[in-house]
Amino acid sequence: MTLDDLNLHLKNASVTLTHEYTRLFHGRGNTYSAYRFLTVDSVDKVLFAVLFESSEEEEAIVSMLCDFYRAMGRWEALVVQQRYLISAPSAVVAGELPQECFAIENTLKYRINFLNAQNIGFFPDMKLGRSFVREHAKGKNVLNLFSYTCSFSVVAMDAGAHSVVNVDMNKNVLTIGRENHRLNTLETKNVEFMPYNILKSWSRIRKSGPYDLIIIDPPSFQKGSFAATSDYEKIIRRIHEFAAQECIVLSALNAPELECEFIKALFRENAPEFEYIERLKNLESFPEIEEERSLKNLVFKRVYKVG
Repeated sequence: MTLDDLNLHLKNASVTLTHEYTRLFHGRGNTYSAYRFLTVDSVDKVLFAVLFESSEEEEAIVSMLCDFYRAMGRWEALVVQQRYLISAPSAVVAGELPQECFAIENTLKYRINFLNAQNIGFFPDMKLGRSFVREHAKGKNVLNLFSYTCSFSVVAMDAGAHSVVNVDMNKNVLTIGRENHRLNTLETKNVEFMPYNILKSWSRIRKSGPYDLIIIDPPSFQKGSFAATSDYEKIIRRIHEFAAQECIVLSALNAPELECEFIKALFRENAPEFEYIERLKNLESFPEIEEERSLKNLVFKRVYKVG
């Protein structure tokens, strides 16, 4: 793939654009080996590119993106993030950033910030996971572990969930989560925002249970607080304590080095009453040459076997 090919790919991917969050180019799945370090997204009024590695072509890529941005006349700003640098700085390289920026998905809005953090506040690859929650949340008590900015909670409440408990040790992202509910005119009297370390807060979490639907969507590694290889098991081992009798679990993992079998084995060994149901599909706009390295959304259901 050349820069001209990349330009053409972006133009073709933009033909049917709406204001919804759309991945225009996904190099991270290694299906386009020449640009495996690049992603390009359309985020409402912003064209957003992320460089995950340093490249000799970086200047040429940014120049091409500027030309593409101007030729399309579709966005108000082009933002480029250098994810490979310490603090992952982002810069507006063309246009002017809107005063308020949102990710839009299935008509729901989520507040995002392009300039002050490594992650903008929304993970677009989890769209089908959120769709699963929408399908199963009505009338349910939902537990959202590692809730981040609470997009699962927004979807669950919009779908008619009875209650949602969001747990994340970062108070700042929970504040954004509250705002995301307000943005979508969702009542929060039955929504809790717990700023706790999950692994040290089982009694608080259990108090608001039992839960009919549990979402586990941790970072693969967060220094000082969570490592999937050693800590995911601690959650699965305790899950029976706060799960309802017919509880459904959406167990997510976005660590390329860990396969689906890693999560399945944790449930077999630590929560055998939970039966594996299925792995959710991933979006076609996030192609991956090795499926086991892509986002893993596994569904389990608590079953009671007689005899």
